[in-house]
Amino acid sequence: MRIRLVATTAVAAGALTALSAVPAQAAEYNSALKIRGIQYDAPGSDSNRCSGGNTAQEYLTIKNYSRSTTVNLKGYVVKDAAGNKFTFTASHTLQPGDYVKLRGGNGTDSDTKNVVYRDNCNFMWNNDKDTIYVYKPSGSRADVHSYTRSGSDADRNGYITYHG
Repeated sequence: MRIRLVATTAVAAGALTALSAVPAQAAEYNSALKIRGIQYDAPGSDSNRCSGGNTAQEYLTIKNYSRSTTVNLKGYVVKDAAGNKFTFTASHTLQPGDYVKLRGGNGTDSDTKNVVYRDNCNFMWNNDKDTIYVYKPSGSRADVHSYTRSGSDADRNGYITYHG
């Protein structure tokens, strides 16, 4: 009986270890707002100059996957693994099925063009690997995804699609 108990305990411990090793992006969050995709590597040579640079070519697409709920992005936070963050401080409304591209660099935010600029000319996303976090205004996590150039971007074009 003791051998069977030890074996059962070992199997249960192994199962818990396997569960705790699941990557963060495997969790499905209860949120209408999700990461649709990321252009983590801007085309061409990276240049974070505010004038003439290509920071705006790096963007995160966030989509409202709800069929009936409108989402106001005000208060939502986007972060990377290093703690760089962007907070949506202005109202930007996403109707069901609508999306926004959060771009680097400076520009004019536009609901009609579905774009919000970070007003920061530094690149936010790493070209080799990173983790993208989206938090609701309440502080709870809306979505998270990690990527690596070699493991997530099969065609190596710098763009990865998540929720399609």
